[in-house]
Amino acid sequence: MIQQILFVLLAGVAIYFFTKKVMSICRNILLGKDEPLNDQPKLRWRNMFIFALGQKKMFNNPLVAVLHLFVYVGFVIINIEILEIFLDGILGTHRLFAPILGFTLYSILISCFEILAVLVIIGCVIFLIRRNITKVNRFTKPELKGFPFRDANYILITEIVLMTLFLIMNICDSSNFTNDTIYEHFHSSHKIFFGIFSSPISILFKLDSTNNITLEIIERTCWWLHIAGIFAFLNYLPYSKHLHIILAFPNSFFARLNVIGQMENMPLIQKEVVLSFQPERAAEFPGDDAPMKFGAKDVKDLSWKSLMDAYSCSECGRCTAACPANQTGKKLSPRKIMMDTRDRLEEVGNNIDKHGMDFTDNKTLLGDYVSVEELRACTTCNACVEQCPILISPLNIILELRRSLVMEDSNVPNEWAMMFGNMENNQAPWKFSNEDRANWIKE
Repeated sequence: MIQQILFVLLAGVAIYFFTKKVMSICRNILLGKDEPLNDQPKLRWRNMFIFALGQKKMFNNPLVAVLHLFVYVGFVIINIEILEIFLDGILGTHRLFAPILGFTLYSILISCFEILAVLVIIGCVIFLIRRNITKVNRFTKPELKGFPFRDANYILITEIVLMTLFLIMNICDSSNFTNDTIYEHFHSSHKIFFGIFSSPISILFKLDSTNNITLEIIERTCWWLHIAGIFAFLNYLPYSKHLHIILAFPNSFFARLNVIGQMENMPLIQKEVVLSFQPERAAEFPGDDAPMKFGAKDVKDLSWKSLMDAYSCSECGRCTAACPANQTGKKLSPRKIMMDTRDRLEEVGNNIDKHGMDFTDNKTLLGDYVSVEELRACTTCNACVEQCPILISPLNIILELRRSLVMEDSNVPNEWAMMFGNMENNQAPWKFSNEDRANWIKE
């Protein structure tokens, strides 16, 4: 009974803090401007299954994709076993599903889980080597210094530990099947094959019922460490880049479906441009409301989808690795843009929690986090958008920030200012009269 009470308290505290943080993230995302993204539901479901569940873009690099699939699918499926652990913790039982499913079917399921656990361990070890020993180039960029780099290692090591604890639990139970004082619903006649790895290992090390007290202590210790680790992982997840495990699905579902590279015009600005050339079309544009803001200076000026993109980013760096500006040594890194947006959004959310919705800290995403140099380096080639495995668009944020930079702050290079002036006065980028535009034909 004491163990059941402790388990319920641990589970309650873990679920409370996780729920609280998730609600905070949802609130932060909804600070963004409205953007209708509920059209074409069939295509959206297709995108979610192909890109989030099927990880289609990951298979541009098949070896890495297979390893990632092992880690992802293995970790998710094995955690179905948490349901049994959770019910055992509440009810005070052990291996609750074994008599329900039948020992043969249960052994088959456990064997499948063990295979997946071993694959997860192998995948995590290889990823640790790639990050820390071979040092893949996209994991050595400046924006990954400090916590972002450690974060990935923490998660990989945690997954290895959790899978190891799972296997040790099975090894101990495989050896201790006949102990009907602790596992009272296992009849002594059911000494059967238990797991594809756990049973051979228990036989190899000659673990049997003669030392069952020791095995019970080891098994119970691993059980508590495993479930405590799961709860800790659950609460670490919202603070980590691995939040993409959850958000990849809604983010892919709500991805923008317009043609890649198509830029969104501001209707009121478009109206002004049209009327400057064709004032006779004024009747087509009723109303004279002026926009409150051009582009985005801070996170609240971005759309909610861009803010979800920021939280969904896995910091894999494929966008930055594909960015031609970054490849030529310029300061721009699309991954950093996403990380900066998430960091600023978290800061804004914390300020709201402490001081209320109207508080301002006199800081903005543009300037305090993302520099003018970064924004000007972008060529809008869409390589970052094309490379993202879960349909994130760093370019959308870059364009909104740059729109604010140009239209709100009039902060443009001299070459741009000359071009804008020529467009306004001569309806062409060149500095000569509109009447002289065809003179080149005479030459």
